[in-house]
Amino acid sequence: MEKGREDSRLNDLFFVCSLIEYVGRKTKNERNVIVNALGRKGLEHYYQLADVYHCENIDKVTDEIINKYGIVPGTYDNVAKATDNVPTHWDIGKVMYRLVVEDAKHTGDDVIGALIRVYNSWIVQKIDDYSSSMYYENTSYQYASYMANRML
Repeated sequence: MEKGREDSRLNDLFFVCSLIEYVGRKTKNERNVIVNALGRKGLEHYYQLADVYHCENIDKVTDEIINKYGIVPGTYDNVAKATDNVPTHWDIGKVMYRLVVEDAKHTGDDVIGALIRVYNSWIVQKIDDYSSSMYYENTSYQYASYMANRML
């Protein structure tokens, strides 16, 4: 893949991870609920068309996802539980996209497969706890912890 296109695909993945975070916050659902509701097909759709969707109003895209995939309101509100500054959905999107890329690189899986695997792992709740240090840690530490199945 040529360099410009590769960078564009990374940006598309970043957008999808940020969108997952935004939908999760808006519906008060854990992020794996959103990932699993979209499924591989839905995730691939938003990844393939990320360059179009990122030009849309994010609330419009979010409402489309909520309605199309029947995502019901939950009770998970990690933002309200935060004791310090709350990172934006873009901040968390960047953290998650880096972790997904790292997983895809090490497993040889495509990014959607890696995304599904990472979002369904234990580490997401640690990253979603904005009062802990996991959100702030570097990607290599996060990935090593993820692979060890515990915080190192």
